[in-house]
Amino acid sequence: MKPLLAWVVMVWCDAAAAGTPLRDGRQSLAHQGIERGYVVRLPAGAPPAGQRWPVVLVLHGGGGDAAITEKTTGFTALGQREGVVVVYPEGTGRLGNHLLTWNAGHCCGQAMQRQVDDVGFIRRLIDQLVADYPVDARRVYATGISNGGMMSHRLGIELPDKLAAIAPVVAALFGDEKKPAQGVSALMINGALDASVPLAGGAPGGRFANAWDGAHPLPAAAQASFWAAADGCTGAPEVTTQGAVQRTRYRCPAGREVEQIVLADHPHAWPGGERGSRLGAQPSMALNASSEIWAFFKRHTK
Repeated sequence: MKPLLAWVVMVWCDAAAAGTPLRDGRQSLAHQGIERGYVVRLPAGAPPAGQRWPVVLVLHGGGGDAAITEKTTGFTALGQREGVVVVYPEGTGRLGNHLLTWNAGHCCGQAMQRQVDDVGFIRRLIDQLVADYPVDARRVYATGISNGGMMSHRLGIELPDKLAAIAPVVAALFGDEKKPAQGVSALMINGALDASVPLAGGAPGGRFANAWDGAHPLPAAAQASFWAAADGCTGAPEVTTQGAVQRTRYRCPAGREVEQIVLADHPHAWPGGERGSRLGAQPSMALNASSEIWAFFKRHTK
């Protein structure tokens, strides 16, 4: 065991023995002079003997926050059932904790315009979680919706040493992304009825189209092609359709997996989740994205 990891384990064990409870709920850390918020949701009890909890980072969409994302995805309940630490990081905004966005490159809002170092924030957050909780640094995953899904792509590209897999939801790539230094398994979920991030690519729509920098996203299928190339997958993918659910799976080396799911009846929302607001789109119930994503994640470690 490496000295630093041994020290972290010793400190956590001493705290547990002394009856010090692990912190659950809203927390913060400072990064580049900005106080950044995040919400931690822990499983009940301690990890099984000799084991550590996996961690799933769930990133909100543009204009969202941790509370909205926790409600719409249902990931907290899943984490408690499955023994997963679920963390809801928050972006930045002009109005304090309102209308938060991520700097995903070409989107969105203030975070993009001010070139906020969201990658650095997430790197520090992962290190903080490893220091504060009995979590497995080899099983850290990132997912997110819309702007948060785009940020998940960026994290996979720039933090492949930290993440075992990513799962962007109703997101896209733009064509100027660099190949990551190492492979990261990726699951993408998109909707054929999505007007905000169109399945065919092109100009974004929806209420917040002006939050982008003018670059047009590629067709949704380009996400899978990008990660298939990054992961060394070869040959034509296998495409299957069952009802409203179409799956495209690539042939990848052992330990790597790339899959894209397109839902024929799905708009810009979290599949199988709750509607974000009365103005939000009604999600498809053809698939539960949170369950699908966790089933994908738990097959992968660093």
